[in-house]
Amino acid sequence: MDTDILNILGQEIKLGQRKTINLNIAKLYTSTKVEIPIIVERSKKPGPVVLITAGIHGDEINGVEIVRQLIQKKINRPAKGTIICIPVLNVFGFLSMSRNFPDGRDLNRVFPGSKNGSLASQFAYQFTTEILPHADICIDFHTGGASRYNAPQIRISKNNETSLKLAHVFNAPFLLYSKNIDKSYRATCAKKEKTILLFEGGKSLSNDKKIAKEGLEGTLRVLDHLGMLQSVFKIETPKFNSVIIENSHWIRAKYSGLLHLKIPCGAFVKKGDELATITDPYGTKRHVVKASNNGYIINTNEAPIVYQGDAIFHISNDKKKTND
Repeated sequence: MDTDILNILGQEIKLGQRKTINLNIAKLYTSTKVEIPIIVERSKKPGPVVLITAGIHGDEINGVEIVRQLIQKKINRPAKGTIICIPVLNVFGFLSMSRNFPDGRDLNRVFPGSKNGSLASQFAYQFTTEILPHADICIDFHTGGASRYNAPQIRISKNNETSLKLAHVFNAPFLLYSKNIDKSYRATCAKKEKTILLFEGGKSLSNDKKIAKEGLEGTLRVLDHLGMLQSVFKIETPKFNSVIIENSHWIRAKYSGLLHLKIPCGAFVKKGDELATITDPYGTKRHVVKASNNGYIINTNEAPIVYQGDAIFHISNDKKKTND
């Protein structure tokens, strides 16, 4: 929702201006200020407002790196409209390399938040009331949690044609239909009729160059599609269209032990293919994990040890493509 003057957290930003606004919601218990930089870049020409965020979970580094590159390479300076970048939403978690806020809550499960709730809820409330209303389109970057590695993918809900169109433009290797989770940022965007693309790629506590490249190039394509990309930036034409995943399920460990992966994340496998082995520490037992069906592996558990029932592989039930 582009206007001549944006008012964010009491500060005015006119067309053609750039400004970094520091959101200060709380202090550390040492009384040290913790500020969340919000980088606003506005063209002289009006246009869409794109809000780009990462680090909603403090240990998800790949997204932070993608947004950092957007800023460092000046991709976030639009030819028209406005681009708002927040590289680290959960600075508290980022400082301690932990997923959650200091109050133990998952920021992505307390939206839209409340004015007088927990620390995480108060932050979600301020973000939802002060920043989100300005956005037309949101791009939010995530990784797999813990040791789970996600193949690069865009997640959208079904029956949202606007998001689907932009997801095709982004053209990550995989396009996954998934339901909005209650009290998540994505669910709040949907309720407020904001178009949102959620990118997942890699795993937490990791800075993966290949994942960053996928996220950066997808964002370039979206900005170019919106007419917001400066002409100095060149767009690489993808060799393939996104593989659409409509249904999927987890393959779980039937035994506890040491996990040895045999296939890379993102691979297409056939029913009965050997995906991994689970062994005991003593060299006496070896159990083979096989593919339950034909499909793409879109998430792998890279933990060295698993317990019976742990999710090991997320596999698709179909293999439709965008150009089918």
